[in-house]
Amino acid sequence: MREFPNHMHPTILSIIMKSAPPACAALTLGLTSCQSISKPATQPTGKLQAITRHVDLERFMGDWYVIGNIPVFLEKDAYNAKESYELAADGTIPTTFTFNKGSFDGPLKTMHPKGFVENRETNAEWKMQFLWPFKADYLITYLSDDYRTVIIGVPNRKYAWIMARTKTLPEAEYNFLVKELERQGHDLSKLRKVPQR
Repeated sequence: MREFPNHMHPTILSIIMKSAPPACAALTLGLTSCQSISKPATQPTGKLQAITRHVDLERFMGDWYVIGNIPVFLEKDAYNAKESYELAADGTIPTTFTFNKGSFDGPLKTMHPKGFVENRETNAEWKMQFLWPFKADYLITYLSDDYRTVIIGVPNRKYAWIMARTKTLPEAEYNFLVKELERQGHDLSKLRKVPQR
């Protein structure tokens, strides 16, 4: 997501730094235990691409919990991170991002970015606006057929978000999504699992 120099899970940080942002989506904040996983042996060349199949926006709307991410710095002490989408009559996507700062019982933080669908053929490429007039890239790079899990990324792979309809995922399903991140060329040494309860 972005109309400034080169996106969420997501972001405010991306906007401030004017570097490849996230989404969530984009400022989809999450955090914690760093997983000691190495970088992929070979990095894909070129910018990360969104999926090419059509995304049913009405089905995509609703609550998504951040299960894991390669975060912007604001996300590193976020707990219970959740992104909620609504489809407005004008086609924009008002978004509510909430998380507890610092612990499960930490102060509740709420943000209200707005999503803009850029690719109407697939609905998989958005821009996310936290501060006018800046917009950040938000790419749907994986979406399960049942719309239960999704991966959001940015073109330069600096940030990424694994999200799900539920607060937790079976280990095998989470590991599958981590492998998908690796296949897409992300640096898994920066991946953190977001605490949810």
